[in-house]
Amino acid sequence: MKQITRINHVGLRVNDLAVARLFYEKLGFEFLGGPMGPEPVAVMEHPCGININFILNASADASPTNILMDESVKHTGFTHIALEITDADAVKRQLDSLGIGITETVEYEGAVFFFVRDPDGNVIEFHRPLS
Repeated sequence: MKQITRINHVGLRVNDLAVARLFYEKLGFEFLGGPMGPEPVAVMEHPCGININFILNASADASPTNILMDESVKHTGFTHIALEITDADAVKRQLDSLGIGITETVEYEGAVFFFVRDPDGNVIEFHRPLS
């Protein structure tokens, strides 16, 4: 479909808006509004235009593990979001200063990508493409 121009937003189900908001503000996202709607949803956006909708209806008794990434049975579904970056070393230093641990780093043919987890276990990839 040629009419598709970009990803409009990513939806993440979270347990606590205040905790999620604080984490994503550390990454440079700005709170736009919410909760709103029947789910309900809150919205944050990065100055580069990436928009995240936090779905605020997680079950209180939900497993603390990420069912798509941490279980031996591999379920279908979106496993992570990837944020493209320009300077991997600078981002790694910033994450370290914020106390956000990197769970895995991969280098492949000049590209670098590394992963972190948000407070709900959602996986975020920082991706620096080939230089």
